Amino acid sequence: MARDSSATKARLLDAAFTEFAAYGIAGARVDRIAENAGANKRLIYVYFGNKEQLFDVVLDRALQEGAEAVPFDAADLPGYAGAIFDHLVARPDLLRLRLWKQLERPSTTGLEPDAFRRKTAEVAAAQENHKIAPGIAPADVLTMVLAVAQAWFWNAEDPDAATDDHPWSARRLAEHRSAVVEAARRITAPDGATSADSDAAE
Repeated sequence: MARDSSATKARLLDAAFTEFAAYGIAGARVDRIAENAGANKRLIYVYFGNKEQLFDVVLDRALQEGAEAVPFDAADLPGYAGAIFDHLVARPDLLRLRLWKQLERPSTTGLEPDAFRRKTAEVAAAQENHKIAPGIAPADVLTMVLAVAQAWFWNAEDPDAATDDHPWSARRLAEHRSAVVEAARRITAPDGATSADSDAAE
């Protein structure tokens, strides 16, 4: 019975993620979530409470999965930015979910504030150890690296287009990723060096 309950919860959370990413909280429909999960609508209220509480659970679950898929390393923020980019290529709907959160539940708390504080403290420690440029506040360093990793995904073009020059083509994605890593390196390099500088010195 417990196994069935866990499986039903997982299906509901998967269906809710898709629903919330597409429609936000106000536009999401509990009936549609239950139908797509193959579950009774009543179970949503039993397991998660109301629709807003379900959204919070869905977002926290997505953040936990992201933290597991993209481990944080303050000593290698360019690598971290590249890994975030890869994760968002695989899950472009995640940014839509987070945007809905900012628009519809900006004052709610969850895993994000605690995670950001922990990462900021690690960035500060890396600055003290001269692994990251010290001239920028740790929170600003982290914010800029995250922004660089996510910025390209606000491109509104159709990700299903197949041309080689399209921003979502494999070639262009590789170029975008390289640009993300280089931008993060420029932000964080303790001596202001770029990868091109390092290559030239070798």
